Amino acid sequence: MQRTPKLKRDSQAGLEAQVFVSLMRAADALARGAEALLKPYNLSGTQYNTLRILRGAGDKGLACSEVGGRLISRDPDITRLLDRMESRGLIERAREAQDRRVVRTRITAEGLRLLEGLDRPVRELHRRQLRHLPAKQLRQLSNLLERARERLEEEQCSD
Repeated sequence: MQRTPKLKRDSQAGLEAQVFVSLMRAADALARGAEALLKPYNLSGTQYNTLRILRGAGDKGLACSEVGGRLISRDPDITRLLDRMESRGLIERAREAQDRRVVRTRITAEGLRLLEGLDRPVRELHRRQLRHLPAKQLRQLSNLLERARERLEEEQCSD
């Protein structure tokens, strides 16, 4: 019986594909935990991320495009996302007096209360999800992921 020769694989491309799949699977597993935590609060991961962004912006708030630019996952319909959050009383929007084209978005007291109530459970979730990795490895992983993201964003900006 004659053996068919194995196709040569580009080991670098194979490794890159393996890393990509591993990242996607890890991100999905981490996100499922966050979704389960946020579900009883009727919040999506993107809504939670928006509240955190607006809390960090303070009283000045942010323009809609600035919120969209800071999201972890890009939401093509940021306006509709903000509409839903505003109808729940979690955020408020107002036109700038100096430039009526700019609409500032701010977190409300209700949004702050909700977010503060989630701070500890989210920290505990992250601890449970990643406690098997020592601090040194977590820092290394964070640095590597940040380098990969920055490079990808640089390439996307130059396109």
